[in-house]
Amino acid sequence: MTTARAIRLTEFGNPDVMRLETVDVPPPAAGEVQLRQTAMGFNYIDVYQRMGRYPLPSPTGLGFEAAGVVEAVGAGVTDLKPGDRVVYMNAGGVGAYADRRNVPADKVVVIPAGISDEDAAAVFFKAMTAQFLVRKTYAVQPGDIVVVHAAAGGVGQILSRWAKALGATVIGTAGSAAKCEAARAAGCDVAVDYTQADWVEQVIAATGGRKARVVYDSVAKDTFLGSLDCTAPFGMVVLFGAASGPAPMIEPEILNKKGCLFLTRPSVFPHNADTATFRANAKDVFDAMASGAVRAAIGARFRLDQVADAHRAAEARSQAGAIVILP
Repeated sequence: MTTARAIRLTEFGNPDVMRLETVDVPPPAAGEVQLRQTAMGFNYIDVYQRMGRYPLPSPTGLGFEAAGVVEAVGAGVTDLKPGDRVVYMNAGGVGAYADRRNVPADKVVVIPAGISDEDAAAVFFKAMTAQFLVRKTYAVQPGDIVVVHAAAGGVGQILSRWAKALGATVIGTAGSAAKCEAARAAGCDVAVDYTQADWVEQVIAATGGRKARVVYDSVAKDTFLGSLDCTAPFGMVVLFGAASGPAPMIEPEILNKKGCLFLTRPSVFPHNADTATFRANAKDVFDAMASGAVRAAIGARFRLDQVADAHRAAEARSQAGAIVILP
């Protein structure tokens, strides 16, 4: 038995409900590895879970992704060994905010040489989300027109840059002039403020009247109906989040009237449900990182005992770029 420092919650609310505690970590069970975690990723879902908006049992840990070094392996684990650098997302549920942890071996992937633990932890979950969107849900092709909502956000920036690297013309939208500038810096050819009443017309005008082969919409309530209007006949609208609230209900017939559109609501976890697929998708992410199509863009680092400050910074939108939590 060894010990770890881990964030625990016994109630939900403001950032101060997170407590750094010392917890026991048993030897890894069969099929598990024990990690000495070197960097933990932050995702905005962590805030929602801390607040209780997405229910968790109590007491609970927090955090979905981290990178670290394998220290021990459980029975039956043959493809990993002590000393391997690995990264994971959603391995064994929440609890990544810790400096040591046991996780299922089939939920981790070895980090290639040339990619740091911090960079891997900063973008892995977000980049795996972008990967299934641009490679699987709709395979972006050279010459495609792609619309990315919330293009200044963590996933949005990765999605925009990756789609651009695949040869698409990328129109980003964001909720302010400053965020539009960040979207352009992330590779968008044009950025439009979707809080403006004529944002749909601006998007279509930006391409000389051509509509998008695919619209990636993580905003939902404020953008969904406009997304249908931005999409070319036989194109696809991909809902993968609801930052402004759930998308309005529609009659299926509207998809016919708007141009025989396709509508889907995918998720990252089913796209990575089995180990072989997960690791193949992760390799695609690492290759994109090596080529520069995906960048970590770390904006701030906080220690594990400063995790409340990390959450405050995220909620205040005071940090540009990814947040990384260090032991």
